[in-house]
Amino acid sequence: MYFPQYRPRRMRQSETLRGLVRENRLHPDSFVYPMFAIHGEDVRNPVASMPGVFQLSINHLVEEAREVAELGVKSVILFGIPEQKDEAASGAYDPEGIVQMATRALKQELPELTVMADVCLCEYMSHGHCGVVQGDKVLNDVSLELLANAAVSLAHAGIDVVAPSDMMDGRVGAIRSALDQEGHTELPIMSYSTKYASAFYGPFRDAAESPPAFGDRRSYQMDPANSDEGVREALIDIEEGADVVMVKPALPYLDLIYRLKTETHYPVAAYNVSGEYAMVKAAAEKGWIDEKAVVLETLLGIKRAGADIIITYHAKDAARWLAEESST
Repeated sequence: MYFPQYRPRRMRQSETLRGLVRENRLHPDSFVYPMFAIHGEDVRNPVASMPGVFQLSINHLVEEAREVAELGVKSVILFGIPEQKDEAASGAYDPEGIVQMATRALKQELPELTVMADVCLCEYMSHGHCGVVQGDKVLNDVSLELLANAAVSLAHAGIDVVAPSDMMDGRVGAIRSALDQEGHTELPIMSYSTKYASAFYGPFRDAAESPPAFGDRRSYQMDPANSDEGVREALIDIEEGADVVMVKPALPYLDLIYRLKTETHYPVAAYNVSGEYAMVKAAAEKGWIDEKAVVLETLLGIKRAGADIIITYHAKDAARWLAEESST
């Protein structure tokens, strides 16, 4: 019987040999942990559809971020739940807005932690859409000023990275220009460049209290059928000044992560979104899967596809499990 000279199994016979030829590795440095900030004192509201995730008042947010940092996860991304919403999303750019206050608290207590902020209007709009609404239409160009104002306000609060997620055309350029005019020329923009109108966002909308009051977001978020368009979106954002481009969600769009990495040659982030997290948690609770094995395999798959940065609600658990593995 003929056997090839090269037998791949030779380098699979022990953990040491497998480790020597391992092409991709997970490390907490790559993770960004999403956090939901809410007004109040001593608030820790569980998100029913996302076990282990909470809306946190600032005191608890700082405690949670400290735990995250101690596990080796060096970055968090903030989302805010305002006390009041209006049709101008004023809470998004209020100097005393919830994310601005949370940013200042985190930078004071944990100065080495990289604090990112989602820049969008949906959580602050009374109608829940990501831009200014006229009738039943979301207006692109008039929304850009509000988004730029939000980014500048966050920069003044001390944010380390702004991450526009609204999917309005031209928003990266508007934000870059506004930041530069205010002297924040060194502040990076991590753009949700390739963000799809996905069915996987439901639990996030529970956490952020941001479902649209009417219609849906398909007029501005991307059609899941399109991949070339996703690359074009990333290239447009790079031209406008994005420092990092993102694919959201991650798992149904691993091909886009790969394409952005190979075709833009820019840093690529991937958002392992709430629906992906919730499915794993639900199946694990039923005993149908090994949660640790599935989570680490999932994150490794996102990494292997080309993601430099992985935004994930699994960050704390994954960091803990990786530390346990490295110590054995």
